[in-house]
Formats: sequence, C-alpha cells, structure tokens
Amino acid sequence: MTKAASTPARRQQPPAQPVADSHEVIRVLGARVNNLRDVSVELPKRRLTVFTGVSGSGKSSLVFGTIAAESQRLINETYSAFVQGFMPTLARPEVDVLEGLTTAISVDQQRMGSNPRSTVGTATDADAMLRILFSRLGTPHIGSPQAFSFNVASISGAGAVTVERSGRTIKERRSFNITGGMCPRCEGRGSVNDIDLTQLYDDTKSLREGPFTIPGYSMDGWFGRIFIGSGYFDPDKPIRKYNKRELNDLLYREPTKIKVEGINLTYEGLIPKIQKSMLSKDVDALQPHVRAFVERAVTFTICPECDGTRLSETARSAKIAGINIADACAMQISDLAEWVRGLAEPSVGPLLESLRETLDSFVEIGLGYLSLNRPSGTLSGGEAQRTKMIRHLGSALTDITYVFDEPTIGLHPHDIQRMNSLLLRLRDKGNTVLVVEHKPEAIAIADHIVDLGPGAGSEGGTICFQGTLDELRASDTITGRHLDDRATVKKSVRTSTGSLEIRGATANNLRTVDVDIPLGVLVVVTGVAGSGKSSLVHGSIPAGAGVISVDQGAIRGSRRSNPATYTGLLEPIRKAFAKVNGVKPALFSANSEGACPACNGAGVIYTDLAMMAGVATTCEECEGKRYQAAVLDYHLGGRDISEVLAMSVAQAEEFFGEGEARLPAAQKILRHLADVGLGYLRLGQPLTTLSGGERQRLKLATHMSDKGGIYVLDEPTTGLHLADVEQLLALLDRLVEAGKSVIVVEHHQAVMAHADWIVDLGPGAGHDGGTVVFEGTPADLVAARSTLTGEHLAAYVGG
Repeated sequence: MTKAASTPARRQQPPAQPVADSHEVIRVLGARVNNLRDVSVELPKRRLTVFTGVSGSGKSSLVFGTIAAESQRLINETYSAFVQGFMPTLARPEVDVLEGLTTAISVDQQRMGSNPRSTVGTATDADAMLRILFSRLGTPHIGSPQAFSFNVASISGAGAVTVERSGRTIKERRSFNITGGMCPRCEGRGSVNDIDLTQLYDDTKSLREGPFTIPGYSMDGWFGRIFIGSGYFDPDKPIRKYNKRELNDLLYREPTKIKVEGINLTYEGLIPKIQKSMLSKDVDALQPHVRAFVERAVTFTICPECDGTRLSETARSAKIAGINIADACAMQISDLAEWVRGLAEPSVGPLLESLRETLDSFVEIGLGYLSLNRPSGTLSGGEAQRTKMIRHLGSALTDITYVFDEPTIGLHPHDIQRMNSLLLRLRDKGNTVLVVEHKPEAIAIADHIVDLGPGAGSEGGTICFQGTLDELRASDTITGRHLDDRATVKKSVRTSTGSLEIRGATANNLRTVDVDIPLGVLVVVTGVAGSGKSSLVHGSIPAGAGVISVDQGAIRGSRRSNPATYTGLLEPIRKAFAKVNGVKPALFSANSEGACPACNGAGVIYTDLAMMAGVATTCEECEGKRYQAAVLDYHLGGRDISEVLAMSVAQAEEFFGEGEARLPAAQKILRHLADVGLGYLRLGQPLTTLSGGERQRLKLATHMSDKGGIYVLDEPTTGLHLADVEQLLALLDRLVEAGKSVIVVEHHQAVMAHADWIVDLGPGAGHDGGTVVFEGTPADLVAARSTLTGEHLAAYVGG
C-alpha cells in the first residue's frame, strides 16, 4: 500500500534537465585583450546579442579578439600538426576562462583582397559554377571548365621523356595540350598598359650618371652593378645615342644569366622588370611614391582583343541560349538570376539549383546590382562584408556563432530593415549571433545588449550595461542617453561660392548625369546602396579639381607603425629631442640608430614555434620601451622619448603646448587628431590594433592640413558611436568655415539633416539607379518626400 501510494508522488516531480542542455551561455571571465580590463560576461546562446559603446571602447577586442579568436584557435587545433603548418597561427587570447564556445564564423569589415585577378564571381564561387555550366551546355563544346577561366592560359608542348621500365631506360615522345580561357593579349586582366618611356629615364644621361627615374632603381647598388656589368652597353654613352639593339636590350631583354665580378646574376630589361614588380599588383596596394610613378608613367586601357572581358575568343564563342560566359558575368546579378532560372536541363539540375541559390542570396542581401565581373578590390567595406555573408545564408549548419562587425555599414536606412531580417533569420535557425553595432535601428532588434565603455582606449574596457533595449534606454550610459538622439534640419543653410560641374557622367551605372555640386558648403551625396554615389563622386569629378579624397581603404602598416609615425608627428618630436640634447635625431627612432639591439626596436621578441602560435615576450633589455638605455637618458620637458610615445593624444597636446617642450609643429598635428575624436589614442600604439573607424579618422586627420580646397569623405560615420556623430558634424562645419568645400557620401540621417545641400541618387540600385532624383536643401527633401531618402529623413527628424 505504501509503495503504491508513493509512486504518483514521484511521478509529479519535474524531470531532471539533461546535463547537455545546461550549457546555455558563453562565459567569459577575466578578458584582457588590448584595452579590456578583466572583463567577465555571460552571453545567451541562440540569441542575437548586440555590443555597443564608443569607438575604441573594446567591443571588437571582446567579440573578435577574444571569443571568435579562441573559437578559431580551438578548431585549428583539431587538425594534425602537418595541416596546422599551412594555417595562420593564432595565439591564445589573454583571458582566464572561456566556456560554452561554439564554432565561430567571423564576417568582418576587411576589404576583400585587391588582387587584380579577383572578382565578385571568383570570390563567391559563382564563377566556378558558371564555368562548369558552360563546359557542359555551351555550344560549340570547347573543353573543360578551365577553358572558360581567365586565370588559365592555353599551353601546348611536345618533347622526349625518359622512363624506367623493367630495368630498362626507354625514351618516349609525349605531347600535352591545356585549353585555358585567358585572353593572350592582356593575360586575363581585361586591360593593357602603355608605358611612357620618357618617364623611365633621362636619355641625355649615361648609365654611370644614373639616368633612371623609377623608384628604387638606383645605380649605386646591385641594380647598377648588373646593368653596367652586363656588357650590353657602354656605361659612359648617353641613352639617346644607343642603337636599336642596345635600346632593345635596355628595355625588353628577357631574363638572361650573366656573370658580374665573378657572381652569377640575372639581367632583365626595364619593361618586363616593371611589369613584374609594379604592374602585376593592384595600383591601390602600392606604396604612395610607387603609385605616383605608375600613375605618371603608365596608361591603362581596355584590352582591344577581349574588350575588357578577360576571356579568349574561343571561350567567348561557346553560348547557351545565345549568351556567352562573358555576357553572363557582365549582367547585373538580379538579371543573371532570372536568366539561370529560365534554364531547364535535368542533366545539370543540382548545379543549376546551387547557382540559383547563390545568385538569389546576392539579391536578398541587397547586392543584386553588382555583376560577377566586378573586381573585388573595388567593393566598399559594407559590400565586401555582405559578399562574405552569402556563403552562410543558405547553410544547413546550426548552433554556430556568427560574429558581425557593423553589418549596416554602407546601407541606406531603407536597406537596414533587410539586413535586420537576415540577422534574425540566422538566429532563428538556432545560431548565436554577435553583432558590433552603432545604428539604433540595428540595436533595436537585439535580444540582449552589452554596452562597453565608459570611454575609449585606456578609459574604456569595462562593461557598463547588460540587458534589454528598454533597460538600456533607462540606463545612464552614454549609449542609453544618446539612443533616441534626433538631429533637426538646419533652419538656414550656407550660400555656395561657386560650383563643381560634372557633365555627362557615365561611370559604372550612371546614366549621362549632369550635376552642379555647390562649393564652399557641406554637400551630402546619398541614395540606396548601389545607386551610383561613389561612381559620381570618386569616378566623375574632373581631374585637377584639387580634390582630397579620404576613403575607407585600409592603412598599410606593420606592427612597427603607429599614429606618431603615420601622421609625421615623430619627425618634429625627434628633432626637438635632438636639438635640446645636442645629438642626432636618428637616435630617437626605434627603427633606426636608437633601437634596442636585443629586440631591434620592436619592444618584444617573437619566437616562431612552427604550427603553434608564435610567442611574443617583452624584451628584457629595454623592458618593452624599444630604445637603448643610453637614449632614455636624454629628456625633453622632463620626459624621455618612450614616455612621450606612451602619452595619449590629449596628454601630448597639453605637454607640447607649454614650457620647454612647446612645439607648435607637433601641436598642430595633435590638434587635428583630437578634432577627429582620437584624443584617447596613444602615440606609440601599433596601427594593427586600431578599429576600422579609428583608421579612417586617422587618415582624415593627416589630410586636414592639405592645401586642396575640396574634401571628399566616404562615410565618415563608419565606426562612430551616436555620441561622436555630433563631434564629427562640428568638425565638418569647421572645415567649411575654414574655406573648404566638403562633399560627403553618407547614409546617416544626422549628417543629411546637417547638410547645406543634398544630391540624392536612385531611384533604385544598379540599372534601376544612376540618375539624380533630388537636388536641394534637406528641408526641401523632407517637405517633398519624393524619394526613399526623403521619406526616411522625414521620419527621422519627425517631419
């Protein structure tokens, strides 16, 4: 009886939760990456968490530098040591505990590689699928998929080979033939270059007199010894007196083995040497002085043989339903998706389905206006990020952690809603979505919000708030206070002092646009993503207009580069130290004579451990200060050079403003850095640790004292917190009041409302855009509500 009575009671107890279901959070304890100060946080899984905070507060350090980095490192460790040897080595982040991690996929803002052979199609595998499709269905049949690849050249050859068979050596004749799709004239680049020989050398000089005007081609080193010792020329004869054979050897000779002073070397003519060292790279990736030479000496024109398609005539001869592969790659992706949908061929059914899904993902993510032949290096940061998202949209994987870095960059308010729905879709499939974001529209969809701060740099690195949107709004954090900020339309606008005329602009999708951009005022060029803004501003402004362009391109610099070296600030500081102490300026450079001999001025000693993460240990000799002990005995204003480089911009501005250390040249640069909101940055902080927004503002600071009268800024609000936008607007006003003309390509409504003049492009993207749909003041745009921008701006200002 007792036993029977007790049974129902036991059944009523709730079942115990399986242990596997208890891991519902990602736990971070004691994170100290970059400026994080022992940060501990629990993030719910299978939810959308947004990280907010001022620029430089530590968001990326927590999300990318700690959580995503450790997940990637642990995944890499599951491979064999042999495979790990081919992978990037990752160090364990500085953190005490990381629990509950799942596989992380990072989708960051890094621009896609600027390799001239990389296109949207090759970067997303859409090209690979198209090539297979044409190799199967194209008529006439010309060969395998590589016959349609502009990266594969056609090669044939024949000759005798020696093989061992049954202990006997037999000679056989063999031949081979590879059919590639590369255009033989431009070698798959789509453009050919013509070199102006007068820019390569001064023909009145002989080799001994150093005739070459090419960067790095000095006659003092090995280069000069090879040319003079080759025996092809009289080194004392002026180049203009060379005969035809000598000139051909100087310019075009193919690599030839020669002996100079008993050493085996290779001689090569100037043109093939320049082709390999400079013209094979993307122009934008070159160092500034090399790029200036290339732009001066080389003209790039569309290849006349392939008409810019990069493909050989044979590759273009095979067609499907009257379309060849070059036509397909040149189509707007939304149109190409329709064309592929019209193909019904059961023999390639799975391929067509996969290609359709990829192309539809482009359209869904708001990139339907691109074409597959668009060079990937020309995509903006936002476009590159969304292109990387494409391969994840249709994925069947769940329980993944997706990490996004400001996915709304480059998006018009109209497009942000679409991005939000994509993020929610990834979450609803059972994934954890972590987003670093500043836009209120994107913060609004979060299940959980983590706010870092309170300030930037050394004043940040702590968690100020965790909770829901309503709780954030009620909190007293900087983000909470500024979440509902709304700019108002200017009551009065400035009068222009002239105009910049653009006539008949046809770059990319522009449809013969005529527009007068007012000068001496703040002009905002806006429109949905892909409407033609960059084509108008960067591609159509007449040459010689005195334009200073500050774009989102990456700052190229090593871990030795820092704000002091990049801005030129170190130069006056070194000279001031040298003057006061009566020594050489080179002593105060960690990359020159003053460098610590133990670590060569790096401050740390790197130990390579093959497939394991390299170890960086602080140099014991200089204790991470990077300089020799003797250099640190020299002082300026009571500080040594390492103490000066450890200062923040704000501290340095005060230090160089008075007393013995007063240095107007340094103060001017420091004021510019403070003006763009980088007052918290340390002068010696490696450039590799800066966020995308910080890098762009550092660029802007370096250009602020340039002589040009027209500034073109490409989305300067990138990476800016709501509280910092006000400071940016004040900076733009100061530039205009100083007599500059400022043209801003921007989507942020606060910047639009603050403009004196708006040029709105549209009405849609790609071939649905390319026209000016509105020109006038922000007040007129709000009143008319005639465009998508007008509607969103009116809603923003409450008009």
